[in-house]
Amino acid sequence: MVRPSKMSKSRTLKKEKISVASEIDRTEERKLHCKNSLERAEFRQRKEQLSDNDRLALEDEMTILNERIQKYEKELQVLRGENRKNMMLSVALLAISALFYYTFIY
Repeated sequence: MVRPSKMSKSRTLKKEKISVASEIDRTEERKLHCKNSLERAEFRQRKEQLSDNDRLALEDEMTILNERIQKYEKELQVLRGENRKNMMLSVALLAISALFYYTFIY
């Protein structure tokens, strides 16, 4: 049986305390940082004369950055869906509260 480490447990607890909106903002910032790094790498690839080893290393870096960007986009899609679900739940609770108020109190 594999037990989760303290680090992953505290990270999970910390992640649960963060709102979905702030997690979306944080993920968008990370994605933007990766996009900026990718643009710098592409610019460097176009403008500089690189040795074969440097060119291959730069292409590997660009591949990694593209994979990270795709991962962040998938994560954002999931987070936005969760945010949408939370919003619908809030609207439903508001409607039920209003219905209760107008039925029994008004």
